[in-house]
Amino acid sequence: MVEISSKSRFKQFNYFLLFLVGGVFTLSTSLVSCKAPNTSEQAANASNSTKTSTKTKVLQMGYMTAGDLLKIKGVLEKRLAPLGIKVEWSKFAAGPQLLEAMNVGSVDFGFVGETPPIFAQASGVPFVYVASSKPGTGEGTAVVVDKDSPIKTIADLKGKGLAFQRATAQQYFVIKVLEEAGLKLSDIKHINLTPLETRAAFERKSVDAAVIGDPHLALFQKTGSIRVIRDGKGITTQGGYWLGSRNFVKDNPEVVKIILEEVNTIGKWAEANPREVATLISPEAKIDVPTLELVSKRRFYTLRPLSQEVLSGQQKIADLFYEQKFITKKINVREATLSSEEYTAVTPSEVKP
Repeated sequence: MVEISSKSRFKQFNYFLLFLVGGVFTLSTSLVSCKAPNTSEQAANASNSTKTSTKTKVLQMGYMTAGDLLKIKGVLEKRLAPLGIKVEWSKFAAGPQLLEAMNVGSVDFGFVGETPPIFAQASGVPFVYVASSKPGTGEGTAVVVDKDSPIKTIADLKGKGLAFQRATAQQYFVIKVLEEAGLKLSDIKHINLTPLETRAAFERKSVDAAVIGDPHLALFQKTGSIRVIRDGKGITTQGGYWLGSRNFVKDNPEVVKIILEEVNTIGKWAEANPREVATLISPEAKIDVPTLELVSKRRFYTLRPLSQEVLSGQQKIADLFYEQKFITKKINVREATLSSEEYTAVTPSEVKP
């Protein structure tokens, strides 16, 4: 597993933003049961297959800092071993860093929020949308202030410093929240920090307000040290996306289908068993079980078809970012998709429309 220091991640992220816009959220959603899904039959089927549509010998998976149970339980390793494929895991602070790694060829597949793919496509990163997950309840992301802060509403943020990470789902959330209050991003002082850096700055009280997402948000709520002035409830979001390097997906449809099968099987279990999910994540995330159970209850984990409706919603966000000059190139999100035949080959039957 590749561990990247917070300082290195920050330097990488600053470089990536320059690359993306020319100066211009997260727990991974793949989870696995205490009772691992029945992989023996699946592995046997893979072993018996004489015509495998794979070229890779190593699957490079990216995941987020809070831990990924797909990795913890080794489900992909069990499924892919009969095909002679090893799995390597790299940990990232957020979606932009994961997509930077995909751009340079050190990650083949991973999960990110709705916003990083838009910035990445604008910069020419060769990825494709492979699958989509449903958005959560909205309670897992919020604009927060210290419990004793004089800031009471979003409108009070005018001229104040707000910490959040640019080019992530937090940016879209901030735009919509400010819009509700009749403000624009230029009306606040944006402090561009990664989630871990935002948490540290907020704890030091060096920012007026911050956008904080789970699991950090749940931890702060447990202490009673913050006040939420607006969470994501009622704000329409796209959810998240499973992305793959274009060449990897095209060359390895069988591997991609196996990944999505595991994600969806595990996702169904996770949605029904938030306590067990928390118990399995806790040792690696180093967060207590009750807090992680709350995080789990705010999320959805199963896949949904990458429909025209989903892509249209993603296009609207891309158009908004171009209009507001967050990206310098107008993009068509459908140029980062596969053909219908290719989607048929990689999408599990229970996820297809």
